[in-house]
Amino acid sequence: MDSLHHSSAVKGAKVLMVGAGGIGCELLKTLALSGFQDIHIIDMDTIEVSNLNRQFLFRQSHVGQSKAKVARDAVLRFRPYISITPHHANVKDSDFNVDFFKQFSVVLNGLDNLDARRHVNRLCLAAEVPLVESGTTGFLGQVTVHVKGKTECYECQPKPAPKTYPVCTITSTPSKFVHCIVWAKDLLFAKLFGDKNQENDLNVRSSDASKSSEHGEDVFERRNNEDIEQYGRRIYDHVFGYNIEIALSNKETWKNRNRPKPLFSRDVLPEQLNYQNGNVDKKCATDDLSSVSAMASLGLKNPQDIWSLTENSRVFLESLKVFFACREKEIGNLSFDKDDQLAVEFVTAAANIRAASFGIPLHSLFEAKGIAGNIVHAVATTNAVVAGLIVIEAIKVLKKDIDNYRMTYCLEHPSKKMLLMPVEPFEPNKSCCVCSESPLALEINTHRSKLRDFVEKIVKAKLGMNSPLIMHGSNLLYEVGDDLEDDMIANYTANLEKVLSELPSSVIGGTMLTVEDLQQEFTCNIYIKHREEFDEEKEPDGMVLSGWTQSPLEKKDDNKSVGNGGSTSTSMPSEGQSVELDEISEGTEICSKKRKQPEVSAGETNNKNEVERLDVVDDGEEEIVILDGWDTSNKKKKLQ
Repeated sequence: MDSLHHSSAVKGAKVLMVGAGGIGCELLKTLALSGFQDIHIIDMDTIEVSNLNRQFLFRQSHVGQSKAKVARDAVLRFRPYISITPHHANVKDSDFNVDFFKQFSVVLNGLDNLDARRHVNRLCLAAEVPLVESGTTGFLGQVTVHVKGKTECYECQPKPAPKTYPVCTITSTPSKFVHCIVWAKDLLFAKLFGDKNQENDLNVRSSDASKSSEHGEDVFERRNNEDIEQYGRRIYDHVFGYNIEIALSNKETWKNRNRPKPLFSRDVLPEQLNYQNGNVDKKCATDDLSSVSAMASLGLKNPQDIWSLTENSRVFLESLKVFFACREKEIGNLSFDKDDQLAVEFVTAAANIRAASFGIPLHSLFEAKGIAGNIVHAVATTNAVVAGLIVIEAIKVLKKDIDNYRMTYCLEHPSKKMLLMPVEPFEPNKSCCVCSESPLALEINTHRSKLRDFVEKIVKAKLGMNSPLIMHGSNLLYEVGDDLEDDMIANYTANLEKVLSELPSSVIGGTMLTVEDLQQEFTCNIYIKHREEFDEEKEPDGMVLSGWTQSPLEKKDDNKSVGNGGSTSTSMPSEGQSVELDEISEGTEICSKKRKQPEVSAGETNNKNEVERLDVVDDGEEEIVILDGWDTSNKKKKLQ
């Protein structure tokens, strides 16, 4: 009887898959083999050569084609009678709105970024459609179930932000190789090949250099009739030599640090370089200029070799030379791309030369590319295991078997021979600003910060809104949309450049702003708290987003409760009451509260030792939250 119910639930379901990559290929195959008849896929990516080692629905001949469409065609070859509808598009497009999501029985995520995950989570909440989340990184992985009102949503717990580094560390006092990579990628590469008008700290020059230079000259501007090798050596001497000399002149900085060594091209390389494959014209005679390689010119074949300082210097100059010889039309508009071979070679060489100057161990191109591109190498077997777990949980959701929902974690170092750790889902977090609509607080200098800072750093970066609308009471401060009149667009654009306190409806300490995204049907209230100063290293944005909770009201009658048993957190604090701030770590989207520790069900595990909860993503960043001190005596409320 149960198998009949299983079969009817599966065959009658309409399923939406978001993502057709490492997890998505395995998931589509498993759904088809499990009896699902109606499947939609959304994926905006095209197939790359690097996908082929783990995304087994694709072949060499498919490179450059839509992942969603090729995956559909591959599965229909062995399941020709099912319906698979591919959408080669971004899930954040306006076509995929709440009404679109409402047509599905369950949504299954195989995404590789936090932003898209948050977006899908909010659409599922608004459409009241169950979501099964997933992710892998290497041998680690997890599958989680999110049902509105029954379990926590994807954003109920903070997600670690991508690691950022203070500018002063990057430009002046690097101590790790990643600091050198960030410097080479975001400062030097961007200055040489990106927007020429951008300002950064690379243009300083030594007193001797400035005497020999024309007043106001841009060091990075190539001079008339300047040979490309002379230009390359001049850039080399400036960033690795003169700039280091300037840094050393501040003796206070190096009292408790190892002093860097200025490096000049004349000390590392002969005056005239001899190239093994020195014919630039031959290197440029290719249809795919992104595959042009400085390594090939120099006879360096193994990307896992660690180059010497001399080899790095030669790669630096050769890659610069090839950029100007073969790709000069692109210069001024380039941004770093991990799939651009020449860009990776240049960044690797530049980062290694800087590392040598500061006494930091050198790295191979393979390692540098992984750091620069935020690459976490995927394992096909983990993707397959996770895809199977997704389908198991999807079937439970379709059968409404809520007592048996499980959040399952793949463990890299299992204890007691366990490879999988299933736990019961957590209840919704009452402090979550997404599914519980709890307000947030923002500490900000309202006399210095512009509305643009608030929109870019908070509303878009941390709250993940795409088309925000910002209101102060009944006054509309900002809005985006295709249907806006020209005068309205001009008005909102002007508001972006105004500091908060000087907006038409002044935003100061004590103000409550309402921020809304109509596509996501997500609304959030933000209480503004004015603050004068911020720590530039610890708080580089100049603002701190936090959860806020009103202090308990003084009871006038012991027999009366506050409200009707609801949370008081949506009420504004009265005069004289304090606002408690639980600071959110940088880049976190929601207010943070320690979650209950899970009850370990009988038959699943008796492991009471430390267990890692792993929130990880396919081919992307790793997010880890540690749960320790498991206590089975701390009973968790059963989900209703």
